[in-house]
Amino acid sequence: GLKKIFKIVGIIVLALILLFSGMFIYLSRNLDKLVESSIEKIELSELKDGTYIGEYSVPPVSATVEVKIEGGRIEDILLLDHGNGMGQPAEVIIEDVVEDQSLDVDSISGATYSSRVILKAIEAALLKAR
Repeated sequence: GLKKIFKIVGIIVLALILLFSGMFIYLSRNLDKLVESSIEKIELSELKDGTYIGEYSVPPVSATVEVKIEGGRIEDILLLDHGNGMGQPAEVIIEDVVEDQSLDVDSISGATYSSRVILKAIEAALLKAR
């Protein structure tokens, strides 16, 4: 009867709570690793001219960029895809990278994870240009 239904509902609710807390712990560990991950020092003057695609993903955040290298400079960066949760403001970091000609720029406050993912995607593109 009714007791059995309550028991089943209770078990389902408990299973869902465990599942979601497990996912949350997994995602937050991933994101912590992301913040700790280093970004390689890349000598722009040694890069070959061309357009390179770079991708990086740490669920729930991902980015795909297209980086144009010309004469040892980053001419342009297009953000092709940004799966971002709430990290839209992070997209400004692209302008900072082009302006400074460096990946050593500050993360956009309030959008740290998205900032890092975009920088790692740019790094991936630059590494292809070596």
